[in-house]
Amino acid sequence: MNKQRTGSVTGWLNKVPEVALSFWIIKVMSTTVGETVADFLAVNAGFGQGVTRSVMAALLAAALFMQLRTRRYTPWIYWLTVVTVSVVGTQITDLLTDGLGVSLYISTSAFAVALATIFFAWYQVERTLSIHHIVTHRRELFYWAAILCTFALGTAAGDLATEALGLGFTWGAVAFGALIGITYAAWRMGGNAVLTFWIAYILTRPFGAALGDLLTQAKTYGGLGMGAMWTSALFLSVIVILVAVAQIGMSVSHTNQITK
Repeated sequence: MNKQRTGSVTGWLNKVPEVALSFWIIKVMSTTVGETVADFLAVNAGFGQGVTRSVMAALLAAALFMQLRTRRYTPWIYWLTVVTVSVVGTQITDLLTDGLGVSLYISTSAFAVALATIFFAWYQVERTLSIHHIVTHRRELFYWAAILCTFALGTAAGDLATEALGLGFTWGAVAFGALIGITYAAWRMGGNAVLTFWIAYILTRPFGAALGDLLTQAKTYGGLGMGAMWTSALFLSVIVILVAVAQIGMSVSHTNQITK
């Protein structure tokens, strides 16, 4: 799709990054951070679940406000929003499971239905689910509603697989990693690009959650014992570096276009 033409019609450029290797690396690490940061703030930092939820909800509102005000993809704002959505999505599932006692089977099913409903409404209104066409406020609202739901669904599905079904952290990460590999192979063999993207996007959440648990949990519980603080710090550092590179590259590209 010609972005210059789109921008001339709506005044916007696409608000979502190109789907490249760096996109998936940051996405997986964001999902892991969503798992580890929520645990660190609530347990290790001693904030408790209530305060942590309030703080992260406020940060998500601020990040979404900035994201919705921009008219083009801005790496640091976009990925800040993804990270905060990841944490909040994790907290929603944890609240249902640990706070309200909702079965993981029920929450996984409910989030799957909610996501299907969002996709149905999005397609009925916009006639596309492509992330290469996020060029209006309405499409962006559909997009972020879907993203939040994928994180909540992925958390529930990951916990269902690793805990309720007994796969454990290692085999959970292997299983979801294998499903992502199958989805990639399907795309390479000519599968629908939009469908395979959203399947992979959903699967990276339970994969990241299982990976986060594997890294942070004590060895007696089947983890590697790195702890939530060090895992969060490591992954956040990598995310910051990759986003900074993207931000600098975009700034240089924008400057070159102005000077031409």
